[in-house]
Amino acid sequence: MAADEPPERHLRVMPWWLVLVGLLLAAALGWLVLDLLLAEADRAGQPDTRATLRIDAIRTGLTVVAGTGGGLALLLAARRQWIAERAQRHQEIVAARDQAHRDRVQGHAESVAEAAQRHQDRQSSAVEHDAAERRLTELYTRAVELLGNDRAAVRLGGLHALERLGQDNAAQRPTIVAVLCAYLRMPAPPNDEPRETEVRRTAQRVLTRHLRADDDSLYWPEIVLDLIGARLVDFDVAGCTLIGADFTRAVFTGATSFAGATALGELAFETAVFGDVVFDDLTASADVVFDDAHFGARASFEGAEFGAGLSCQRSRFAGPTSFRRATVDLPTSFDSTRFENDATFDGAVFNSNLSLEHTEFGGPASFHSVRFMKMALFRWTIFGAEALFDRARFADAANFGRARFHSMASFRDAQFGRPPQVEQARAAADPGHRWPAGTVVERLDNEWLLLVDR
Repeated sequence: MAADEPPERHLRVMPWWLVLVGLLLAAALGWLVLDLLLAEADRAGQPDTRATLRIDAIRTGLTVVAGTGGGLALLLAARRQWIAERAQRHQEIVAARDQAHRDRVQGHAESVAEAAQRHQDRQSSAVEHDAAERRLTELYTRAVELLGNDRAAVRLGGLHALERLGQDNAAQRPTIVAVLCAYLRMPAPPNDEPRETEVRRTAQRVLTRHLRADDDSLYWPEIVLDLIGARLVDFDVAGCTLIGADFTRAVFTGATSFAGATALGELAFETAVFGDVVFDDLTASADVVFDDAHFGARASFEGAEFGAGLSCQRSRFAGPTSFRRATVDLPTSFDSTRFENDATFDGAVFNSNLSLEHTEFGGPASFHSVRFMKMALFRWTIFGAEALFDRARFADAANFGRARFHSMASFRDAQFGRPPQVEQARAAADPGHRWPAGTVVERLDNEWLLLVDR
């Protein structure tokens, strides 16, 4: 029974004697009325009207009996109607209960069937997932085995198998990239250099092909390169997007290009060795570190944008070097670095501190129209050839203390926010020098001039 349904009262059956009692009571009432009326008619006076009065009395008594019987019959009919209505209501309640029970049974059956179907679906998905994982594992294992084969052609097949596996399964890409990087970090097998070089170039192309964000169908996002100590041949990531890359102690042979690349994470090149390398129009959002790196040929950073810091401490640039129109937003350091050839910084912008302490320029050093927005330190810097600061702008302090100018120094039209500090700086006795206005120059001997702070 539902909580909102009223409780049913027990239906009691009317006993037969109650009907008999009712009939007897009706008869008794009619007899009593008839007796009273007849007695009243007998007492009523005139003999000639007595018969009429008795007839009326009898008629009245019978009417009372009939009326009483009719009343009893009406009560019985009303009870029968009430019983019928109650029976109908009981049937409706029973039918509603049966329907609710059937609905509950049906809902339970549907819930059980749905739960069974979900369980079956989960089992099917688990079986399919296990089968897919086994297949991926088999493919991965087979591809790695091919990569370790003695024959270069088989290793090339392993590289392409790994690439296809990563292209079809995004979850496997970090692992595949780690395997490719590990292969490039491994030493080359002996007596197979030409073929191995081609295999390594292919591995490099597999990596770089999926680092170009402009091709959504091939781009593998969130890939970090770990190429510590790798030997890279003609490494080309021009136009690629690098989430982060570590090239510490890497050896770059041939022509290397990072032109137009975008670095979203740190680029580490500590102790790296370069041949000819191009970083033109590089956009770096994090630190770029070249500490103790060696550049054996041309190094170009023209138009590069370093949104964070740039560090080239103790590096060596053996070939022509250009930072023309480069921009660095955070502190930059070239401390103890050696530029053995031309070094050009024309039009560069250093928005934070720049330090070139103990730096040595073996060839001409050009800082034409460079903007030094914060402190610029050239203390103990050696300029082995011309040092050109024409039209440069020093918005903050400029310190050339103990610097050495072995050839002509020119600060023509240079602007200084503060008087430059030149204490104990020396310059070759060259009549072509163009010092900042107000610079005090004293002759030290026949070969050297001494610059003194005002």
